[in-house]
This record gives sequence, C-alpha cells and structure tokens, in this order.
Amino acid sequence: MPLHCKVTLDNYRESFDCRTGESLLRGMERLGHKGIPVGCRNGGCGVCKVRVTRGEYEVGKMSRDHVSEDEQNQGVVLACRCHPRGDLQLQVLGHLTRIIEKSHSFNKQNANN
Repeated sequence: MPLHCKVTLDNYRESFDCRTGESLLRGMERLGHKGIPVGCRNGGCGVCKVRVTRGEYEVGKMSRDHVSEDEQNQGVVLACRCHPRGDLQLQVLGHLTRIIEKSHSFNKQNANN
C-alpha cells in the first residue's frame, strides 16, 4: 500500500494528496478551501458525504441515517470514515458540494483578476 494517495474530485477536476490511514476528510481540509463543513468527524452527521467512483478504500462505521446500505454498495461514504488504499476518484455530494462550488468559483474569479 502506498504512503500517499492522489484523490481526485470529479466535480471540480481538483486533486489532493491523502495519506494512507488518514480519512478523506482530513485530506480534503488541506485543500485550503474556507468553510468546508466539518461535523462530528465520527460518521454520525452526514455532512461530508461523497461517492467513490474509482479506487479501493476502507470504511468505518457510519450512521445509516445518512448512508444506507444500498448507497454504500454504490460507493457512497462519509469522508470522515473513508480511508484510501490507493488513488481514488470521488464526487462530492450534499452540503459539501455547494460550499466547494462556491469556494471554487470564488478562487477562479480571484485568479482571473
């Protein structure tokens, strides 16, 4: 297993490094976006919902109120409970999507000025 994995956000064509054994949420925090919602960090609030579209990962216990067994079988996980085993591609879902889109748009506008 590699020490670092590349995680690509399909929604935004952005990538970040995540250490193996580290949750995706911790890795996403290093993106530098302001306002990424962080909830309980224990899989109970559902704020950090993502869908893994490619790659292998391990997942810890998550609240079924936020991720059903059927959703999990389709790659939906909570980023705070998901640990990559290698490079991953994912789509950001739920509340996190709107905040990242807003931040991503703001960063693009500032880069063009």
